[in-house]
Amino acid sequence: MAKILVVDDEPALVSTIGYNLRRDGHEVLTAGDGVRALDLARRERPDVIVLDLMLPKMDGLDVCKAIRQSPAVPLRSVPILILTARADEVDKVVGLEIGADDYVTKPFSMRELLARLKAMLRRSQMEAEEPEAERPFVFGPLEVDPAQRRVVRRGKELTLKPKEFDLLVFFLRHPGQVFSREQLLDQVWGYGHVGDIRTVDVHVRWLREKIERDPSKPKVLETVRGVGYRVRAPEK
Repeated sequence: MAKILVVDDEPALVSTIGYNLRRDGHEVLTAGDGVRALDLARRERPDVIVLDLMLPKMDGLDVCKAIRQSPAVPLRSVPILILTARADEVDKVVGLEIGADDYVTKPFSMRELLARLKAMLRRSQMEAEEPEAERPFVFGPLEVDPAQRRVVRRGKELTLKPKEFDLLVFFLRHPGQVFSREQLLDQVWGYGHVGDIRTVDVHVRWLREKIERDPSKPKVLETVRGVGYRVRAPEK
């Protein structure tokens, strides 16, 4: 059973989502505005958050940003799935850019929403059950501490979004291995993830901007044309 915070100002939608989650055995917390959502997130430390972008008092983007800037690591790393009524690509990218893990565009099927939440929860559980994933390690000029979710490159700490960090750690633990976008969605975003493969491309681009000397000519995180991506040991 997981504790799931559902944030939306549409009571009927919140009720429907809550009903389906409780039927699956989860504990459900609800909020109809951003201020209430942030307060609940800080006090209750949910396992995952379903967050609408268009909220009264404090919009979803600001809520997401505040959570990702939290000094508490458990709250800062909680998976966030955003709901957006807009089909605009910019809206989705902004959501991912401030730290959301995934998005669903309204109207959506309840089956799709539940599948994505299940994937997020499964991934979090897998990480919790892998103690070796918590051990710090060094890869070329990168020093990575999974427990503290910290990355230092040549003595400078990098600021990574949650999925950027997860993606980097996954690649570094499988040096030289090529992964397709679908495999990365499966392994990093969660087994059985149903999503847009462009999400992977966006995160790879952002990650390159932080770990590469020249992001336009990547030497660490390489594109394997027609297949996907792989990482090789960065130059020291």
